[in-house]
Amino acid sequence: MIKVITYGTYDLFHRGHQRLLERAKALGDYLIVGVTADTFDRERGKINVQQTLMERVEAVRATGLADEIIIEEYEGQKIDDIKRYGVDIFTVGSDWRGKFDYLREFCEVVYLERTEGVSSTEIRSEKRALRLGLVGESPILDKIRNESSFVNGIEISGIFTINDHCLSDDLKRLATATPSFDRLMEESDALYIISEPRLHYAQIRQALSRGKHVLCESPIAMTVDEWQELINMARERGLVLMDSIKTAYSLAYYRLRLLAKSGIIGDIMSVDATCTSLFNFDAFKQGDRQLPEWNSICAWGPTALLPIYQLLGTDYTDKTIVTRLAEGNADFDLFTKISFIYPDAVASLKVGRGVKSEGELVISGTKGYIYVPAPWWKTDYFEVRYEDPVANKRYFYQLDGEGLRYELVSFLKSVQTGRSLSYVSESVSRAIAGTISDFVARRDTVII
Repeated sequence: MIKVITYGTYDLFHRGHQRLLERAKALGDYLIVGVTADTFDRERGKINVQQTLMERVEAVRATGLADEIIIEEYEGQKIDDIKRYGVDIFTVGSDWRGKFDYLREFCEVVYLERTEGVSSTEIRSEKRALRLGLVGESPILDKIRNESSFVNGIEISGIFTINDHCLSDDLKRLATATPSFDRLMEESDALYIISEPRLHYAQIRQALSRGKHVLCESPIAMTVDEWQELINMARERGLVLMDSIKTAYSLAYYRLRLLAKSGIIGDIMSVDATCTSLFNFDAFKQGDRQLPEWNSICAWGPTALLPIYQLLGTDYTDKTIVTRLAEGNADFDLFTKISFIYPDAVASLKVGRGVKSEGELVISGTKGYIYVPAPWWKTDYFEVRYEDPVANKRYFYQLDGEGLRYELVSFLKSVQTGRSLSYVSESVSRAIAGTISDFVARRDTVII
């Protein structure tokens, strides 16, 4: 019996895939089809895959051509599979010609001509791109524009800003074409907002009333009532409203969450997150006037709150906020620490734009702890540590675009499918808005 193996993503299964599998099947008696896992696709830079792994597996199964379907999850797996299954022929499309010649040491390698004029990329490209307008005053906007180039189906339509000091020359030139918020909305299907948080509510409300989808840097609003109004408004109009917290889309952070939840360190007893960066006040001055700025709790609070609320939940029993305010500016906290008490655990966060500290994340459990070094919010590495250091384990994951490109993909898929694919749940989004609201109202707050 001649065994044949082939691999692919098989996204948006089409007649080209069908023909390739038919020709692969004809090469032997038994066809094994490897479907690439979502995480492996991410690591290879294929971040615009539209369907889930199970949808793609089922599409291959439905052809009736595969005698066996396996999942490709890691680099080098092809050699392992060829040896494990006793494969005689490895085959793949001709656009990979020469790429897999190294496998000739283990089996015959055959490159098959692809069906002309059809590909998953072309199918995705046939859909009209989502015109994404940028709003705000942050250098992150340059990163968003760059990362959007890796996502099939998104094009940047313009930018509206009230202070272009932090923007690149390219974005400054782009801003001249959309000098007003209204003009930007005319040119856009959706908005990415990273303006000063006190502006979020009004800007999101305007966008939703004009039928625009919104991806907004968290917090979405400064009070829970405003948050709820916007969420309801988006639902009623069938629009997507998502929090932007790029850390949620980092592969290392996502895997860390799964491991922590799996019990690898026992019961979680404590989550401690620190995020700091020194703020340049001069960058946000226009003449003698100080423009609105992100204070410490708004700039870093949502990120630091993310692992606390995602691992321990939002139903804490007590909370204490301790803050140090800037001299002459009661809205700007130089440093804030928040302590939470849960029925069976505790948590704390430290955020600062006027104080510098080690930006690490520590998750403590009854069997061990997870340590993420600074800057934990964009790490590609973490450790699981135990009493016996011999049992310690290190985890490494590729970090592309600090999670921004995967966030953009989730936003685009949410718009296309009409259902939320956000990695930040509504309950977490609401809890973040509530914590920010408590800070602003000075509830449970001590000023030092």
